[in-house]
Amino acid sequence: MTRVETWNGLVVAVCEPDGALLAGLADINDFLSLAFEANADWLAMPVTRLGEDFLRLRSRLAGETTQKFVNYRVGLAIIGDISAEAAESEALTDYVRECNRGRSVWFLPDLTALKLKLETGRNEA
Repeated sequence: MTRVETWNGLVVAVCEPDGALLAGLADINDFLSLAFEANADWLAMPVTRLGEDFLRLRSRLAGETTQKFVNYRVGLAIIGDISAEAAESEALTDYVRECNRGRSVWFLPDLTALKLKLETGRNEA
């Protein structure tokens, strides 16, 4: 289930915490479809919807997801705490830092942080 909200003139499709996982390459299109169906500029996805390989960068799932969302010009916000996973992987920490410096994929603690980031103008997907 996905709810649609508008923040700072941007349409955000917010995925509920429970539901299908982004666990493989084929799942990327399903989540992009959620954004397209909502005519959304951004998709907010809770970390609970990520498959166990997503945060293991060697699986390439995070990179492929990032690339596809960038190509289709839909922002992706991963919402929730990944500090335990980041503490175990310098590469993941670097990836998150680089994503958060950009304008297309962000890792944020909660929806309030996403709303604030979108309102400050860092919103070009």
